This record gives sequence, C-alpha cells and structure tokens, in this order.
Amino acid sequence: MGNDQLVISLDSGTTSVRSIVFDGKGEVRHVAQKEFMQYYPQPGWVEQNPEELLAAQVDVLRDALEMAGKMTGTVTCAGITNQRETTIVWDKHTGEPVYNAIVWQCRRTAPYIEKLVELGLIEAIHGRTGLVPDAYFSATKVAWILDNVPSARELAEQGDLLFGTVDTWLIWNLTGRRVHATDPTNASRTMLYNIHELDWDDELLELFSIPRSMLPEVRPSSGDFGSIVLDGQDTGVPITGVVGDQQSALFGQCCFAPGQAKSTYGTGCFLLMNIGDKPRLSGNGLLTTVAASPDGKPVYALEGSAFVCGQLIGWLIDLGLIEDARSSSEVARSVEDSGGVRVVPAFAGLGTPYWDQDARGAIYGITRGTTKAHIVRAALEGLAFQVFDILSAMEDDAEMSLSRLNVDGGASLNDFLMQFQADVLGVTIERPASPEATALGAAYLAGLASGVWADIAELEQLRGASTTYTPLRGTNQVEHLVAGWRDAIARTITRQ
Repeated sequence: MGNDQLVISLDSGTTSVRSIVFDGKGEVRHVAQKEFMQYYPQPGWVEQNPEELLAAQVDVLRDALEMAGKMTGTVTCAGITNQRETTIVWDKHTGEPVYNAIVWQCRRTAPYIEKLVELGLIEAIHGRTGLVPDAYFSATKVAWILDNVPSARELAEQGDLLFGTVDTWLIWNLTGRRVHATDPTNASRTMLYNIHELDWDDELLELFSIPRSMLPEVRPSSGDFGSIVLDGQDTGVPITGVVGDQQSALFGQCCFAPGQAKSTYGTGCFLLMNIGDKPRLSGNGLLTTVAASPDGKPVYALEGSAFVCGQLIGWLIDLGLIEDARSSSEVARSVEDSGGVRVVPAFAGLGTPYWDQDARGAIYGITRGTTKAHIVRAALEGLAFQVFDILSAMEDDAEMSLSRLNVDGGASLNDFLMQFQADVLGVTIERPASPEATALGAAYLAGLASGVWADIAELEQLRGASTTYTPLRGTNQVEHLVAGWRDAIARTITRQ
C-alpha cells in the first residue's frame, strides 16, 4: 500500500451523485456531491434524465480531480458504484437516450409481471436469476421502452440501440464511448442474467423480446473498464472497479466470509448476507444475487429489501412532524412508546418477504391521544421492523443466526433507530467510523485491481473503531412489539 496513492469513487445514487477521494488508508479526503431531478409523469412512475445524471456526475468528478491535484499523492484509479436496476436505452451512434431512465422504484411495468404469473413462469425465472420477478428489475423496463417508444424495437433489432444500468451508461460516456460493459453484481439485477452460468440468458432474452446485441459485456467487478476521458483528453485515470451499490456496501463493510451481513439505510433499506461461492435459492421471498469479489471468482449473497427508508424520514419532514432528519431521534424518544400506533411504510409496495406490489403505506392504531411524536416513533419503528422481517427470512434460508449486523447509510446515524433495531433483532449492531461504506466498496475493488492494496486482509486492517448498539429489551417485550407489527402487516397486504 502506498499512502500517496488516491482512489476516486463515483457514487451514483438515486437522488444525488458524488465523487469521493480516498487515500491509501481508506480515509475520505474530499467529497463532492450534486443532486439531480426525479420526474414523476404518472402515479407510480419514476424517471430520471440520463443526460442530467451524467452531467452531474461529470461535474463532481471534475471537482474531485481538481481537489486531488492539490493533495499529496496521485490519483491511481477510479471505481463506480451505482443505483441498480435503473434502465437506460440509447442510440449507439448518437449517444442520445431514446427515453428517460426508468428508475428502479418505477411501477409502470407491473402488468408485465402479472402476465408472467399467468403464464406460470415465476419459478423458472427465479431458478435462473435468483430474483423474485417484479417490476423492480430491469428486464420489464427494457421491454416497456422497446414496446412503447416509437421506432425503438426496429432500431434495437437492427443493432442500433444499447442498454445499460447506470454503471454502464457512465462507463460508456466516461471512456469516450469506447467501453460498453457492466459487472456481475449489476448484471444479476436485470432479470436477464443466469447466476449459475454467469452469462446473459438467451431464453430470458427471448421471453422479454430483447436483442442480445443491446446488452453490455460483463467484466469482473475488480478489473479493467477503460480509462476516463474528459473534454476529449485521456486523463490517465483507469476505471478498475464497478459494483452495484448494495454489493459495494457489503464489500466496503468487509463482509468477505459466508454468514457476514450488512444493512444499508439509504433511500431504501437493503440487507445482504454473504453465502459463499454457491448460489442458494430462497424459499422465503429473498433474492439471490451476485456479490463482488476481488479475484473474479463467483461469490453470492442473499438479499432482502424494503423499498422505503430515507424517503420515510423525508415524508415526516414534508408533513411538518419533524424539522429535519436529525431531530427524528429526539422526537421519537420524547414518548415512552408509540402509543399503539403502527406505521407500515409501503409507499411503493412491500418488498421482502412479501413482494406485494399493490400494497400501500398505512398508519394504524390512531386515537384521540395520538401525538406527532407517536407517529414519528412508529415510523422509525416501522423501518426497524422491515429489517426484522428480512433478517428472519435470511437466517432461515441461510440456516445460520447472526450475532452482529453491520450497518451504514444516512439513517444508520439515527441513534434511536439503531438501538430499537438492536432490540427487535436481538443482535449487536455495529456502525463503522466511516459512513461511506458504499463508496468505499467501489474504491476497494478499484484499488485492489490497481495495486493500491494487496489483498482483502489489508482491507480488514483499515477498518476503524465502530459504534455498537446492544439489545436492551427483554424477550416478552420484543414479542409484544413484533405481534403488533404482524397485525399491521396482515391488514396491509393485498395478497392473502
């Protein structure tokens, strides 16, 4: 390891993009961030402008490169981590998107999933991809674009259109349109990738009527993705790490061994457990996904997701129940309990283990004595209960029990939420000193490929002191709380 070597991580999130400069100790030296617009053309539809996203990412990249130029050390490489499943289709000759990016949260393709159910294809798709078929994933989004954008299908069949998730779109543009590639972690989120054969699945491509010529080359997460070009000039900075954001956080948290797990509290809430080098299909509504590896050998993870996390905090702010995210912990602690109130944050349906895309958010148990503090507390508790449901399913599928859960993401800084999470799970919660696990994972993968770090053993030595939360509630009290949550879920789900 050379402390004079710098690594830039491009963190392309759902609502903002960042470029973070890490040094050889894995410490943050500079952060540049920029938000970009989300578009909601119809209820349940979520879009982004790919050009706006790219421009924002380039802006923060320029900022990071400029600041790195003033530091002691040299930028050795760059890594990309990104919101997954979000789908972009563009003309390979002009570089222009044929339609806005359809965001992972978008529900417009739910009718496609209903047809798959009617055709009895759910188990076959799950068996090949490890995914529970849902509008969440990329396949139906690509199909929608080809079916609904004038001339799109004709152009695709002629080999004139390219598809990519956000990582692919960034790579293609940042390398001067030289590299059309993705990595296995992002490919495994498209519902087009066979996780056993580690290749695009021709039968699924035929099912969704997607020409194989549209698809990017799948390269190892830690490896060569070309060199960054800005203003027509090669910067000499290679992209050597690419990884979907949740798998990046798993890697950034140093969950390298089977049985280690992390939960990221971001726009959504995502819990992943490393299950080793063989895929294990879930019987509890979990997803089996490809995890990042430093050597190109397959590693798999079980994943559970709740679609709403940070958005719920934003909703509380919008309603005037709290002033800002930081105050939510204090407000929640101002009352002894939620007063019987339960909040189910199913704004975009219920994810793992229910997969009910028609469910909607609900508040139960309101009385005349309910205060805003009760609702705030119940909302935060609802976030923790979502993770409880996911981890319960995960422990059953993996046939192992966790003793510790690594956490990261903005809402992991909420002390009330983390303590309550520890209580209902009955496990120790560990939050690393650096909150940048997602960006750090991409930096680690890039740095391993470029010789900044020698191996994962060196990465484990870089982990700093952590904040821990240990369970404080008794079993009977937790069982009572869980029973209230189960009742609220039973009232919310639409699929009996």
